Amino acid sequence: QVQLAESGGGTVQAGDSLRLSCVASGGTFTQYAVGWFRQTPGKEREFLAHVWRSGSSTYVAESVYGRFSISRDNARNTVWLLMNNLEPEDTAVYYCAATDRTWTATMVKEYDYWGQGTQVTVSS
Repeated sequence: QVQLAESGGGTVQAGDSLRLSCVASGGTFTQYAVGWFRQTPGKEREFLAHVWRSGSSTYVAESVYGRFSISRDNARNTVWLLMNNLEPEDTAVYYCAATDRTWTATMVKEYDYWGQGTQVTVSS
């Protein structure tokens, strides 16, 4: 069983960049693909990006494509979400999650392990 811990959130200005980290422990990291999601109060958790076990392939949701990117370093058990040109609408709690599905998982129910989340606030 893998544990995930996000970090790197905070309060930034519109137009700024932020890089979130997701560090895994307690399991074999390379057995899992990793996704990033975000959630605001009263809304469903939104898929953002996915990276395969090897890191060789990534997929970014259309809603943030061109501004967000995902990468991983298996030697460091870490996945990053780089967010550029942030907008106030990006304000949310951001979560990373791990899945053993062998396809590009984009739904919450396809992920088995979740971090506690990190708050990102973008002011105008």
